[in-house]
Amino acid sequence: MSESLMEWLSGWTRFEHLTTEVIITLSGIALALVIASILVRVQQRLQPDRDHTELRLRVRTWWVIAWMFGLAVVLSPMLSAIFLAFVSFLALKEYFSLIPTRRADRRVLFWAYLAIPVQYYLAYIAWYGMFLVFIPVYMFLFLPARVISIGETKGYLRAVSTLNWGLMTMVFSLSHMVALLTLKIPETALVTPDWPDPDNQIAPGVALLVLLVLLTQFNDVAQYIWGKSFGRMRAAPTVSPGKTVAGLLGGIGSTVVLAVLLGPWLTILNWQTAALGGALIAVSGFVGDLSISALKRDLGVKDSGSMLPGHGGILDRVDSLTYTTPIFFHFLYYCYG
Repeated sequence: MSESLMEWLSGWTRFEHLTTEVIITLSGIALALVIASILVRVQQRLQPDRDHTELRLRVRTWWVIAWMFGLAVVLSPMLSAIFLAFVSFLALKEYFSLIPTRRADRRVLFWAYLAIPVQYYLAYIAWYGMFLVFIPVYMFLFLPARVISIGETKGYLRAVSTLNWGLMTMVFSLSHMVALLTLKIPETALVTPDWPDPDNQIAPGVALLVLLVLLTQFNDVAQYIWGKSFGRMRAAPTVSPGKTVAGLLGGIGSTVVLAVLLGPWLTILNWQTAALGGALIAVSGFVGDLSISALKRDLGVKDSGSMLPGHGGILDRVDSLTYTTPIFFHFLYYCYG
C-alpha cells in the first residue's frame, strides 16, 4: 500500500474527511426525520380513526437506514465498504430467493456470493482497471463455465442469464458507491473542481456519495408527491401503474433544483455539472425503479421482501440506486477522473 494512501487513510480515521458541509447535511437529514416523526404523531392525534401503521413503519425504518448509512460514512472507509458490501449481499440473497433456480444452480451461487468481497475490495483499493472488468468480463465468463461443468443443460440459458443479471445489478452497480467514496481528483481533470472547503481535498468522495444517496432518495419522494398531486397520464402503465408523466417531470425538476443548490456548496461540482448530474440521477432513478418493478411483476410479487417494515425488501429500497450509482460515478469520472 502506497505511503500516500496510508496517509490518506490515517487522516480519514481522525475524522478529517468530515467537512463542515457534510456534517451539516447529515444533521439536516436527521432534522428532516425528526420533523417527519412529529408530523406522523400529529396526524395520528388528528385522525385517530385512520390506520397510520404503514406511514409510522416507513419513518421508523428510515431512521434505521439513516443511522446505519451515517455511521458507516462517518467512522471509516473500511467500515463504509463493508457496510455497502453487506447491502449488496442482502440484495443478491433476496434476488436469488425470488427467482426460480434449478437444484444444480445452487452450487454456482457460492461463486456469485464470493464475487462480492472481491468486487468491493477492488473498489476500496481504487484499482479501477480491474474493478471495471472483474464482474462484466471474468465473472460473466466464469459462471457459465461453472454451470457447464455440472453437466445440466436443460434451462442453461435462463440460469446463466439470471445469475449474471443479478450479479451485475446487485453487486457491480452498487459497488460503484465505494468507487465514488475512494475517488481521487487529479490535477489534469477535464473540469476544474470547485473545492468548497480545503478539508474536502482529503476525501472528496464522501460528499459526493452523500449527494448521490440524498438526491436519489429525494427524487423517489418528489416523483411520488408530484405524481399523487398532478399525475393523470401514466408513464409505464403495464410495468408500474402508479408512475405518471407529471411525477417523472416534477421529480426531474425538483432534483435538478436541489442538485444546483446543494452540489456546489457540498461537493466539488459547479452548478452546471451539478444540474446535469441531478438530471441524470432523476432519469436513471426512474428507470431503475421501473426495472425492479418489472422484475417483481414478472415474478408475481408485490414486494421483494419484508426486511424493511413499511418499505418491503432491500431491493425495494435500492432499486433506484442500481441505476443512479454507476451512471453518476461514470459521469463524475469523465469530468473529474
